[in-house]
This record gives sequence, structure tokens and C-alpha cells, in this order.
Amino acid sequence: MDEQDPGEDPIETVFRNGTVTTVGILLAFSLGFITHWAANPIPWRAYHLVAVLPILAGIALQMRALALLLDIKSLQRRVYERANRIFIAGLIFTACGVGLAILLDFFDIATKSALPGAG
Repeated sequence: MDEQDPGEDPIETVFRNGTVTTVGILLAFSLGFITHWAANPIPWRAYHLVAVLPILAGIALQMRALALLLDIKSLQRRVYERANRIFIAGLIFTACGVGLAILLDFFDIATKSALPGAG
């Protein structure tokens, strides 16, 4: 922490540890969702990439944020805030992708049940 700006207040380790826990739990949920969706009995189509790509980008951003937060330098406020911004961006990407996945599955199921022989 020698490189830290002397006027900058460091982040409390307890606070940072809580953030690491939160990021880890939400990352685990994101990975669990993509794993569960991959095992979905509905066959994958090319249009599912519309949902998969933001989910994977969001997961990558969440992993980057976790890596930044696990570094001792994350006790510096600027590093901590940067990791938080990256995490929030990853969470937004993942949430948008999950929403799209749910809509795609809903419309796929609705189309198949509304039109006999469609598929």
C-alpha cells in the first residue's frame, strides 16, 4: 500500500470482505443459471445466442471484479470503486441476458403449445 495516495482513505477490510462475499455469491448464481439453462430440455437454436452472449459477458465481468477485489490493492478506494463498477456492469449484462433467456424460452414454449405440429 506504499503506492496509495496519502490523502486517500483506505477501504475497511471488513467492508471489502463483505463485498467479496456478495460478488462471489452472485457470480455463483450467474454460473448456476447458465449451467441450468444449458441442461434445459428445450433444444438450443442460433437465436439463443442473443441471451447467451450477454450472460457470458456479464459473468466475465463479474469474474474480473472478483479478481480485482481479491487483490490486496482493492483496499485502495479507487481500485475498490473500479471493481464495484465492473461488477455492476457484469450484473446488468447478466440480468439482461437472463431476462432474454426467459423470454425466449417462454415464446418457444408458447409457440409449440399454441400451434400443434409446430416445432
